[in-house]
Parts: sequence; C-alpha cells; structure tokens
Amino acid sequence: MRRYWQKKPLLVRQAIPGFRPLLGRADLFKLAGREQVESRLIVQQAKGWRMKQGPMLPRGLPPLSQAAWTLLVQGVDMHDAGAHALLQQFRFVPDARLDDLMISFATAGGGVGPHFDSYDVFLLQASGRRRWKIGQQKDLSLQQGVPLKILQNFEPDEEFVLEAGDMLYLPPRYAHDGVAEACLGADGKAADCMTYSIGFRAPAQTELAAELLHRLAEFSEDAAEPDAEDSGLPAGAPRLYRDPGQAATATPAALPADLAAFAGQAVLEALKDPLALGCVLGEYLTEPKPSVWFDEALQAWDGDAAKAGQTGIELDARTRMMYDDNHVFINGESYRAKGADARLMRQLADQRELSARELRKASVTAMALLGDWHEAGWLRQVLPGTAVIGN
Repeated sequence: MRRYWQKKPLLVRQAIPGFRPLLGRADLFKLAGREQVESRLIVQQAKGWRMKQGPMLPRGLPPLSQAAWTLLVQGVDMHDAGAHALLQQFRFVPDARLDDLMISFATAGGGVGPHFDSYDVFLLQASGRRRWKIGQQKDLSLQQGVPLKILQNFEPDEEFVLEAGDMLYLPPRYAHDGVAEACLGADGKAADCMTYSIGFRAPAQTELAAELLHRLAEFSEDAAEPDAEDSGLPAGAPRLYRDPGQAATATPAALPADLAAFAGQAVLEALKDPLALGCVLGEYLTEPKPSVWFDEALQAWDGDAAKAGQTGIELDARTRMMYDDNHVFINGESYRAKGADARLMRQLADQRELSARELRKASVTAMALLGDWHEAGWLRQVLPGTAVIGN
C-alpha cells in the first residue's frame, strides 16, 4: 500500500500459487443467465464491437470455437461462497472502497479493447493466459461510435503475459488492454481464459455532495419552526422563507438576494452537525446495489440458543456493514452505538462473523437487533465449527 497503491503498477508472479478457478465454465455461464446478476457479452468482429447486456442463457452465447468474444459477470462474490472468500483477502483496503469481484471469460483474441478505469483494480489470472499491455498516457480520448469506452490512441510502454495465479495491480486511469491467448492446461486440453478483477469504489466529489445533501435534507425535515406560535404554523413545521420587507419590484424575474442567502444558510445548517454528516455517509456507502435483494430467513431466529452460546452468526455475502465512532451502518441503515454493544458490532463488521462465545456478550437489546437483521436475511445463525456457507 505504501509503495504502490494509487502510485504505480505492480506485477506479482504467483500471487496465489496453484490457483484454480472458483467456478467452472458451465457454472459461470449459468450465473450469467440469472436475473439478479449483472453480465455483459462483448464480441469483436471485423465490422466493429458489439455489446449485449445480460441476463443471457448459455445457449445465447457464441460457440467456444468462435474467437474474440468475452463474457463479463459482475458481483460474483455476492453469489458464490468461494468468490466471497477470495474477496476478503483484499480487505487490507477499507470496505468503504472495496467493491466487488468480476469474472471475465474470453476465447482466444477476446478482450474489451484498450481502456482505463477510474478506480484501482487487481487483475488475477484464474486460468489460461492473458497478455496485458499497459501505459501511463496523458491522451485519454475515446473512440467515437462504439458501445465501449475504448481509447483512441493507445500507446503501451509495458507488456506482460499472466498465467494462473499471477496478478497485476493497476492504479486509477492507467491505460491497459488485455487479450486472451490460446494455451493448453496441465491435462493437455485447451485452458479457459478466466481473469478475476477485484475492483474498488471511487465516488466522485460531486456525486457525494449531491447524495449527502439530499440525505441531510431529509434529516432536517423535522426541524422545528422557532417561532411557530407567532407564525401560526404547527410545531415541527419546516422553516419557510419569508420576506415581509420585500418591496414592489419592476424587475420580477430577478432572483431575490435574500432568497439566495436563505438557500445558502440552509446548506450551511445541514452541514453543521458532524454526527449527521457521518451518519448519512455511512448509510450511503452501505446501501446495497439496485440489483441486490435479500431473501427472508428460512428458519426463525433462535435467541435462546444465541444467548446460551450454542450458535454464532455470520453476515450474508451481500451485506455491507461499516461503522464510525458513533454509529453502526448496515445495508443503508444507521444505528447509534456506544459501550460494549458498539464494540461487539464493530467486531462483527470487521470479522463478518461472531463466534458462539463472542455472541454471548451481546445485550438483550443488541440480541433483538441481530434477530431483526436475521429475519431480514442480512445474517444467519451458524453452529460452532460450521464452515462458512456463503449463498
């Protein structure tokens, strides 16, 4: 992190020695056909690029004998326990930045063209072979009239061939182009080219400002009118703009300076409370993606077993949980937390599980809250010694 993160690329030969794909080709194709899974098919042809959004059934994919096509399956960590476990190895970066694991399957010659990402990425070769060309170029202009963001003037200055277990880290906006190459596996048969991309979130400042101000405005909706009785408004009514000193005007289209000042003060008031700002930031960063939904628990929460130290808990792979000094955040919701319960909840967020012994420390209030999260499908109870079951 100190020497490379957001500074320069890093090639790690055999980052995970003997690595084998977590999903076979058939399982990956089946996953791409599910409604709640984001997938894309990219085909390079003589007449140009073609892209199709999923879901897509296996029979809708090109034949394996056809060269230069790529299937991208996003968020595999939310649907496969092995992929979720692999993503946990990258939690040396804060969860607020860690996004998901994408799998790219490509036939020989397949790729998505020379491009750059606005975020950090680790490219782990799972099987087969892929040739990467990279370059730190200033010209980031894109080709016009193509369905992908492909660089118009790609000028690589380094080239690597990655095989199973090799990994390449690239900082944001570092141009790169990966092309699958035909190769044989240890069994003498053609090896599938699969690349696992571990991506990160990099929210734009304007995006954060818009989202946080919107949420802060909701916080202030219940602010009381200071002189509600004098104004005739009920207690708790929003503070409305008033202009008893407004004179008759000959320029009615001109924006009143007092109204502009009122608007500016409204923004400053919304930003005054540091707890509120931290609260809405945590809610925003843990908000599930639109394609994510949770199934209600199949079994009822057994609070007695939990309190007796007979079961532990683990977070669902789709659950996002974080915290700050005053709150615990989970799947877009926030809770004020302090004391022993706060320490336990932070431990759950960091470890993504609590053992039966650790869970016994929860208060009655915390245990009830965990029960609610269980019913919502955000976590599950596990018996001591039970392996993580994922989804």
